[in-house]
Amino acid sequence: MSATASDPAGRFRIRWSARLRLTLLYGTLFLVSGATLLAVTYLLVVQSPASKGTKITTGNASRNPAVQEVTAQISYVADRQRQEAQRTLLTRSGIALGVMTGVSGGLGWLVAGRVLRPVRVMTERARRISAHNLHERLAMPGPADDELKNLGDTFDGLLARLDAAFDAQRRFVANASHELRTPLTLQRTVIEVALGKPDPDVKALRGVCERALSIGEDQERLIEALLTLASSQSGVFRTEPLDLAEVVTDVLDTLTPTQPEDVALEVKLDPAATEGNSSLVERLVTNLVGNAQRYTNPGGWIRVTTNLQGGVPTVRVVNSGPVVPRDAIPSLYQPFQRLGHRSARHDGHGLGLSIVAAVASAHRARIVTEQGPQGGLDVTVAFPRRKEGLFGVPVP
Repeated sequence: MSATASDPAGRFRIRWSARLRLTLLYGTLFLVSGATLLAVTYLLVVQSPASKGTKITTGNASRNPAVQEVTAQISYVADRQRQEAQRTLLTRSGIALGVMTGVSGGLGWLVAGRVLRPVRVMTERARRISAHNLHERLAMPGPADDELKNLGDTFDGLLARLDAAFDAQRRFVANASHELRTPLTLQRTVIEVALGKPDPDVKALRGVCERALSIGEDQERLIEALLTLASSQSGVFRTEPLDLAEVVTDVLDTLTPTQPEDVALEVKLDPAATEGNSSLVERLVTNLVGNAQRYTNPGGWIRVTTNLQGGVPTVRVVNSGPVVPRDAIPSLYQPFQRLGHRSARHDGHGLGLSIVAAVASAHRARIVTEQGPQGGLDVTVAFPRRKEGLFGVPVP
């Protein structure tokens, strides 16, 4: 770490590095403390009785002019010697202080370099880390209570989170690409098969068009789900006061035509006032109820409730169905993760619960997911109280 450098024009300039600043701080502190010690010592020497000289008495002989003259000369010489000794003491002490200040500056430079060596190591290693090698870590040695090691460990933790986020993003992009390519490939195959027939009739062409239209609708649902997931994770949306009971009522009115006749629906809606984006909260409830409909066995049941639990507005969706392993529950909130039960009424894209998690996170809501009493899932989403204010970033 050099303390000097040159700018593009070739002019000399000082590089105020941390090492140089620490060295100057050490040297300044030593100079100030040394000068203070020197001043106190000098004052003590000057004020001491020995420094003030001794009074020479000659008794009756002092009446003799010759004796008086000799006595005066001795006193004068003693005072000059005392003053010369004081000046010599001050000069030599000042020289010693200057020399030791220079020595302390050099020692401070070496000590500062040794203290800052872990910082240089962390800087060099951090420069080598990029998106292609996020798996590397600083791995700083040292005792657990060392501040620089704690800094390195904190940076390693940040790299680990970034590595996990990049991996999740790469998996998400790969899965999204696969999900989008599959219906396109199917749609193209259906059309190519129809065009490959020598004389297709109107009925066959109509069936192909209906099939292609169905595949297109599936693509639209997938794209809409991806857009909802992206908008939820961005955290930028409009908020307004809302009642979870009213939101659930609107959702159930929309999903009633798709409700299987062999599945019982139990609804108990009490007022639960909160604040948030009504469209996103509606999507959250829609995905929870839709997921319950998809994985509830014939003859099963679904319970949807809203209320205030300890003053906290909550919405809860419980359904019967296949038993979900407890250790598999967290993975269900990852994009493109499916239960894979054969009893599912139709295959989804695996984005339902990931959108639920994103919307809940954007609204600072807490999700509690447990195994249902008769299989299935028991999902409770607790929203903040209305008095806690707006969530996200309000759009003007």
